[in-house]
Amino acid sequence: MAEKMRPGAGNRLGWVAVVLALMLAALPAAAQSLGGSARVDAEASRITSDRQMITVDLALSQPVPYRIRHLPSPPRLVLDLNTVDWGALQAAPGPGIRDLRLGVAANGWARMVIDLTGPYRLREAGFSGTDPGSATAPRLSLRLERDTLEGFTAIAQDEDRFIASYGDALLHPGASALPRSAQPLVVVLDPGHGGADPGAERDGLRESDLMLAFARELRDALRRAGGFEVALTRDADVFMTLDARIRAARAAGADVFLSLHADALPDGIASGSTLYSLSEEASDQSAAILAERHDRADLLAGVDLTRAEDAIADVLMSIAQVENRPRTDLLAESLISSIDDHGLRLHSRPHQSGGFSVLRAPDIPSLLIELGFMSNPRDLANLQDPDWRARMQAALVRGLQDWAEADAALAPLRRR
Repeated sequence: MAEKMRPGAGNRLGWVAVVLALMLAALPAAAQSLGGSARVDAEASRITSDRQMITVDLALSQPVPYRIRHLPSPPRLVLDLNTVDWGALQAAPGPGIRDLRLGVAANGWARMVIDLTGPYRLREAGFSGTDPGSATAPRLSLRLERDTLEGFTAIAQDEDRFIASYGDALLHPGASALPRSAQPLVVVLDPGHGGADPGAERDGLRESDLMLAFARELRDALRRAGGFEVALTRDADVFMTLDARIRAARAAGADVFLSLHADALPDGIASGSTLYSLSEEASDQSAAILAERHDRADLLAGVDLTRAEDAIADVLMSIAQVENRPRTDLLAESLISSIDDHGLRLHSRPHQSGGFSVLRAPDIPSLLIELGFMSNPRDLANLQDPDWRARMQAALVRGLQDWAEADAALAPLRRR
């Protein structure tokens, strides 16, 4: 039986972009063969159109997470699939299809862009053939129906926002294929507190225990997604100093550092996820603090500061922090956008800044993520809910993938 999305009250086919995230946990175990990319069987797949309808029927070797967006001017459908080899798939132009482009991103996600001849709106999408013992291969089927231009425009995503989150590769005719990258993104997860420092406590639960469990699950989700190497600053209920957490990130060669927390406030009103980056004021002070406290080999990756005076180390790290701040802000925006797209609650001010010592690594994009507040009953229930945790982990995986793609695209500009 197909797992499908249909239009109607309550779905996300409104003014926001169309998003479909197929959760791996919902698939049968036999379908979760994550050892490599799924393959498209071109001979068994069909992409057809007429003046009223477009159908996309992809035969895959295994189900994969996917997302779908409409873009305007000209009308396009963008289908992204997690780790798929397109093979020899092709689509001939027809009454509804002007052109089709295929590519694979550096983070492993594959993209299909269909240039539409007019306003065709997604009406149905889903996998079939995923039931245990099914005799047929998994198939992803999409059905688009002719719509009014006003209706299409109302549900199409703003292209500038899409590009900021996911990059512009393949979105326009003549675009080159997306490059593959053999270099994984090294993510260091830092479960807050631990040992003699349990963090917040509510109803017999400790923040340190909840965050360690969440970090382990997120590590597994990132490894399943492919394209990531993941390390934890602690993998047991042990106490670690803030400086030791930074040193652990440096030792792992971190590309990204995420410190995971779930605080409690006396009034219990605050709720939703909040992402914190290092404030500019704290950044101005942190270089001197690091130069004073840390082994010089731990200060900047690839730079020998063992013989440098504090003033020189201070200047070099301040420069690194200035260059790193836009990358950190983009990381926060990508994660917030993904959390929102997954329908998860965000704090009313989801991106804030502060003088968190654990974020002081000058050249590693670093965020402190308050997943929720243990002082809020709904947040506390979410932190104990396996389904909520899986959705949040999927959102963070997607956000990291989006950031890696956008960061790679901006790298040549930074080198100039």
